[in-house]
Amino acid sequence: MYQYIDLKNTNDFSKLENAAEIIKSGGLVLFPTETVYGLGANGLDENAVKKIYLAKGRSFNNPINLLVSNMEMIESVAKNISPLEYQLMEAFFPGPFTIILEKREIVPDIVTAGQSLVGVRNPSGVIAKNLVEYSGVPIAAPSANISGKISGTSFEDIVKDFKDTIDLAIDGGNSEIGIESTIVKVIDGIPHILRPGSITEEQLLQFAPTVIKDFEDANSSNVNHAPHYTPNSNCILVYSKEKEKMIEEINKIATQYHNPCILSSHENIAYYQDKLVIDIGSQSNLNEIARNIFSCLKNADSLIPDIVIIEGVERNGIGTAIMNRLMKACKENYIEV
Repeated sequence: MYQYIDLKNTNDFSKLENAAEIIKSGGLVLFPTETVYGLGANGLDENAVKKIYLAKGRSFNNPINLLVSNMEMIESVAKNISPLEYQLMEAFFPGPFTIILEKREIVPDIVTAGQSLVGVRNPSGVIAKNLVEYSGVPIAAPSANISGKISGTSFEDIVKDFKDTIDLAIDGGNSEIGIESTIVKVIDGIPHILRPGSITEEQLLQFAPTVIKDFEDANSSNVNHAPHYTPNSNCILVYSKEKEKMIEEINKIATQYHNPCILSSHENIAYYQDKLVIDIGSQSNLNEIARNIFSCLKNADSLIPDIVIIEGVERNGIGTAIMNRLMKACKENYIEV
């Protein structure tokens, strides 16, 4: 049985001392970050990191990023850091930003899947940041989800999946941002976005004249449909710049199923009369939709619909990251009208 720490309504981070001891001794801790919940272990302990892979059912070919708390810790795990990489870290750390750097020998190969590069992130979430500081070691911490399934943004959504494999769980309430960090790799002086998040292309362009998007976009014809962020239900993503067209298409699709569930923006709910609808947030606040999208997908799954039809959003700012996650959740089932 795992130990439990409730930090939803307190700033008494001394409670994290026990969690830090578990990290240092090779155990597994479930904890919140500002992005999503993470499953953490000592990133310098090969056997501890192996427990993460086994608990998640994660492929050992899939590297894990490290959470750090300061520049000294970054420089202990990474080397040959370029001026631009330092500049990006100064701008976006602490925060929902991961940068890929050349690793030092101290980082076990299991963390990087045998590669010479390691992802590092300095979280701004106070629980995650304090946990790293109390532990005194970088924490290997992928998102807390069974591999390929939806990431967890609330304690209740995710703890049941790991209750038999973790040593301690920290309840910090709902995640502030709700989608995973932006991942960037600098190649020949150019930032490449490997995964979109709440740090956007527009923000990165303040530091480099060119930014390259190296992730599969909802507009892409060569999207990798390997399972990821995958609900149990079949899903269709529908988007149009014209609201009326999108609503018409969603209602048309819904008539083809016995028990459809629609994930709708708050403004459009009234257009889906007599249908099962989940409110994902306001069109005017994409940050709200980002916070809600994973929990809404989990909620839809619990209703056991025969189809989940999801309203898309404009691919601008954090909307790019939202559409990236929804496209993966829906596999190839995307309709633009």
